[in-house]
Amino acid sequence: MDKKAFKITSIRDNDSKEYWLKKTYIERLEALEQLRQIIFGYDQTTSRLQRTLTITKLKKD
Repeated sequence: MDKKAFKITSIRDNDSKEYWLKKTYIERLEALEQLRQIIFGYDQTTSRLQRTLTITKLKKD
């Protein structure tokens, strides 16, 4: 990697707004989720467990 090469651009010249407007809302949500996982981390072992419901009958005294 050449660390001497770089490019300075203006924020006003950025075309990322047009790029994201061309994407579907599903693609934007997927990108958002990917960024969230990168920032906050993603660990499958701590993901939520499926809830189970158990019905028990009470004994009458």
